Formats: sequence, C-alpha cells, structure tokens
Amino acid sequence: MSRAERHLLLAVALCAAVLAFSPPCACAAASGASNGKPLVTAITKDAATSLYTIPIKDGHPLVLDLAGALVWTTACDAAGGNATLECHHHYCMHAHSYHPPNCPHNGYGRADAGDPFRCKCTAHPYNPFSGDSATADLTRTTLSANATDGKNPLFPVKFTAVASCAPDSMTVKLPAGAVGVAGVGRTRLALQAQVARSQKVANKFALCLPGGAGAGDAGVAIFGGGPLFLLPPGRPDVTATLAGETPLRRSKDNFSPGYFISATKIAVNQQQINLYSNDPLLIELSTRIPYTELRPDVYRALIDAFDKATTGRKRVSPAPATATAAGFELCYDSRELGSTRVGYAVPQIELVLDGGKNWTVFGGNSMAQVSGDVACLAVVRMKGEKGNPPAVVIGGFQMENNLVVFDEEKQRLGFSGPNPSPSW
Repeated sequence: MSRAERHLLLAVALCAAVLAFSPPCACAAASGASNGKPLVTAITKDAATSLYTIPIKDGHPLVLDLAGALVWTTACDAAGGNATLECHHHYCMHAHSYHPPNCPHNGYGRADAGDPFRCKCTAHPYNPFSGDSATADLTRTTLSANATDGKNPLFPVKFTAVASCAPDSMTVKLPAGAVGVAGVGRTRLALQAQVARSQKVANKFALCLPGGAGAGDAGVAIFGGGPLFLLPPGRPDVTATLAGETPLRRSKDNFSPGYFISATKIAVNQQQINLYSNDPLLIELSTRIPYTELRPDVYRALIDAFDKATTGRKRVSPAPATATAAGFELCYDSRELGSTRVGYAVPQIELVLDGGKNWTVFGGNSMAQVSGDVACLAVVRMKGEKGNPPAVVIGGFQMENNLVVFDEEKQRLGFSGPNPSPSW
C-alpha cells in the first residue's frame, strides 16, 4: 500500500473517530454508475489560512473552493500534455461563462504566434483569497485520486481535466505548497462535473471537512455519487439517513456559481429570532471563509438572542485578542459551559430551511476555542457587502465534521447534521 493510500485510509478512520460524538461522515462512495467508480481523496485543513486542500495535482494540493468556476494550477503539464484549447471549443465558451470581479470580457483568446489562423483560448484564473486574477491559457492537465468500492480506496486513477494555467504569483495567500484552486462550483468546468464526465459517474460530490489542522487530522471528499457507507463496516448507507435535504438555489444576481439554499427563519433554542423582514433568507455555503458571516441585521438579531439564551453563563470581557481579531463578540469561560456529545452545552442554532428540514448547529460547530479557557460564538458580522448579499454565508468551521452532499443532478443539498440519539 502506497503512502498516499495509507494517508487516505487514515483520513477515513480519523473522520470516524472524530465523529464519535458528531455526525457520521467517515465514508467512501460505492459506484453510482455501471461504467465507472467514484473517486475519493483526503482533505487537509491548513493551520495558517484555515483553507482546505486536496492532493490531486501530482500529489500537490489544490484549494477547495465551493464558488470556484474552474480548476487552475501553476503546475501545468510539460510540453505535449498541455495543448491550449482553441477559441471555438465549447469548453472555451464555458470558461467565459463567469468572470472574476473587475475582469471584463475581452474575447475568448489570442492569436497563435505560430499559426495566425488559430485562436488560442484563454481563461481567467481567480484567487478569491488575494483578489488577484490573470489571463492564461485554457489547457488540459492530469489530475489523480483513488477509485473506491464504498469501503476502501481501490487504486489510483489519473484523468484528464480542462484547467487554466496560472502564473506563480497567483498563489499568494494560498496554503504553503498549494499549486492552485480546485473550483467545485455549479459550472461545466468545475472539478466534480469533469469527474462525472470522465468517470461516467453522477454529477455530485460530498465533503467531510476536517475539524483540525494537525498532522493527524484529515477529512474526505467523494466525487461521483453514492451510496456512502460509514466506518466501521455494517453501518447503513448514510445518504438514506441524512438529517435533511433542501433545494439548491441561485444567487440573487445569478452571477455567482456558488451553492445557495433558502431558510424561512432562524431559531435559538427553538425560539425564532426577530428579523426585520419575513422574506426568505438566502444562504450561501463557502469554503473561502473560516466562520459564518451574517448580514448586519441578521447578525444583531442572532447575537441578541444567543446572549439572552446564555444569561447566567460566565462571559469573558474584554475578549482575548484572538477573538477580537476574528470578529467574535460573545465569549465565555469554557470551563463552566459543560460538554455534550455534540460539543459545548450551549443553545443550539437552527436554520429552518425551505422544504421543512432544520440545519441544527450544536456547540461543536458554533463555539470556537480561542484560548485554553475561552470559547466564543463563531459568527461574525458581514462587512463591505455590496448589491444584494445573502443573509448568511456559512463558513468552513460550521460545516466541519459534517457530511454535506452537493447534488447537481437533483439540484439539492443534503447534510448529515449531528444526531445526539444513542442510535449512532
């Protein structure tokens, strides 16, 4: 067994161990199509940036981006393996469906210096963490992951994907060693869509983001459908026992390729918080930010409700510098909070979703440990919002140690959610 395979098995096993008190997501994927098998790879969280990476480019990491429109890398293949696509290619058209901020449409490519009658396709790789974008060739590159039978990684699989080259300067603010971004947004050139075409599997993927950034912490990404089985063996198909599903929506301006859902209300300890409007709340899921961001009106209502529900709990004020830097407002002496199977014993936060299911956030995903004895409510006020922003952007911390399934074929999002009953 190779080192990469051992790492992946460890990732799955550790996901199971971490979730002894949390939602079940230590899983692999059985084939959802007769002509191919889903692919599985480990997810690592970078301690310095809180970003999540998958090692699919020659073993080098690419950053997972739920709102990424395409795959881009600074490690383009050697000559002969990265022929630039032509401007009239349909993939070139797809690459220009979404443009990074402040990047105007300026045609599909440029003339080939060696052949004036050939137009070479360009794309616009975008680094959302630095705000940088570039114009570079749209080419083909080789990526790799492991096929799975639903229980174990079987064998390495190399596949060709359409990706944009990018200059080395584009890796600013990415985790050390990362060579690009794996966009998994709702586009034809996103990673999961390309896996679906190349492996003849379902256009869906599942993420179990790791809850730690240590050497022993790892999560799992599964591309291509289910069913999904838990460890240890004998557990049921988790896709049949998800806590809930809800329809996927589009952004209000229809510009973002990210994932959006809708909520009718938010509750703290089953008490609805008071919002200025009864309109549905648009919610985005994001791996670009570490903690959930709330529109100012929603933020204030949630903070006030949580503060009221924790009356009597020992507050820490002023908050530690780490909490202030993160933007946390409510901090507590964690030694007096108490603990449960799903984290600190604090009021639960519920998003009442379109379709009637609740996304419940327990202490394990609501409270961030900022020092040895201080934990803070890990939500922040949205800043610099322009246009018509979503009411809530769920950050990576609130998705960690949960199985989240993004199904483009059914246009639905599924989630495991913590299940505090003894049946797990």
